[in-house]
Amino acid sequence: MIKNIAIIGGDLRIVKLVGMLVDQGYSITTYGLEKAYEISKFKCSNLEECIKKADIVIGPLPLSSNMETINTPFSEQTIYLKDIIEQLEGKIFIAGSIKPEVYEMIQNKNITILDIIKREELAVLNAISTAEGAIQIAINETPKNLHGNNVLVLGFGRIGKILSKMLDGIGANVACEARKTTDLAWIKAYGYEPINLIQLKENLNRFDIIINTIPYTVLTKEMLQKVKKDALIIDLASNPGGVDRNVIKELGIKFNWALSLPGKVSPVTSAEFVKETLLNMFKEIDNN
Repeated sequence: MIKNIAIIGGDLRIVKLVGMLVDQGYSITTYGLEKAYEISKFKCSNLEECIKKADIVIGPLPLSSNMETINTPFSEQTIYLKDIIEQLEGKIFIAGSIKPEVYEMIQNKNITILDIIKREELAVLNAISTAEGAIQIAINETPKNLHGNNVLVLGFGRIGKILSKMLDGIGANVACEARKTTDLAWIKAYGYEPINLIQLKENLNRFDIIINTIPYTVLTKEMLQKVKKDALIIDLASNPGGVDRNVIKELGIKFNWALSLPGKVSPVTSAEFVKETLLNMFKEIDNN
């Protein structure tokens, strides 16, 4: 039965998560969050103390940007991933966007690692915050109303579907790009303009705002040369992103690579989503 949870590092979502888990009856210890004064009573003096009695250890979302140190925006300390792994023997470690190198680091160790970002329920709920964040950026960085503007959404996955619905609700003229014929049919059924990937290049110059959700480079040099010079491009795809950033800089097109929007635009709601997902995971762990 999971009772004791250690939380190490993380952004404002994680700070808010601490109080939510306490309200659920869990015993919490924290490390690498000492600048978050609202949860200071839960902090430990060292990493070993924090992890020692924990049933579950929770790390940042995303875990690391360099695979050496973990993300600690609420700490002056540098916390090395290898130091955490040394303390995790016999533990379950939950974090976000865990790279393959981390799994290699725990080979032959009695450590279970779970990537919460891969959970479908969290991915769907996070898509709401990501879509709202993208619209906020579009409003702030364009001189016109979104209503009546021509907006292209690249990709029709979780984020693409929710984002297109929100943009349509605002009154934007929404077009969606997809490769699969089934997706193109659904795009048409929802009342948006469907654009097949093979027709993308010839259509790019019609749009005031282009929002990419595809996690590979779809806006290459050849594509970007067709984009209007006064257009805005927002890339929601994780590293390496879906836009050739060197070319877009050369062309002088306004660009925003908007990473980790849920934690930036709606940390409290995003923390609720993380909490709900964690509670589901805890039930599954307890039942195994």
